[in-house]
Amino acid sequence: MANLVRFEPIREMVRMSDAMDRLFENFYGRGWRDNDLFDIPSVDMYQTENDIVVKASLPGMKAEDIQISVVGDVLTLRGEMKADEEVKEASYHIRERRSGSFSRSMPLPSAVQSDKAKAEFENGVLTLTLPKAEELRPKTITVKAK
Repeated sequence: MANLVRFEPIREMVRMSDAMDRLFENFYGRGWRDNDLFDIPSVDMYQTENDIVVKASLPGMKAEDIQISVVGDVLTLRGEMKADEEVKEASYHIRERRSGSFSRSMPLPSAVQSDKAKAEFENGVLTLTLPKAEELRPKTITVKAK
């Protein structure tokens, strides 16, 4: 029996738009659109046996301009990049360095103890170590022979 699929032109237009976005991202790299250059920082998240580790690239930022919060199972990074003073007597040929605020929220893969979290900021990379909740850590049970 053949399945009939209803033609929906709007869905096809959205698919085409997504395909074009992927094409430009593959060709020009992430951030080809003007508003994507600094809006969302690049993040790596992985977990070890006892911790969830998050590394975020925040070049040019200062540690005091970064806020981190954990509410439930959602981690939120916020910050603001201060603008450099504009040189009035010059005409810019290229001006790509961004300023302004950003916010990125992401779900955590498991419950954490946010009160025991550690955050380090070095060379533009924020490293956040969140210990997993005790009940989620693997426990070793020894077997006693009789």
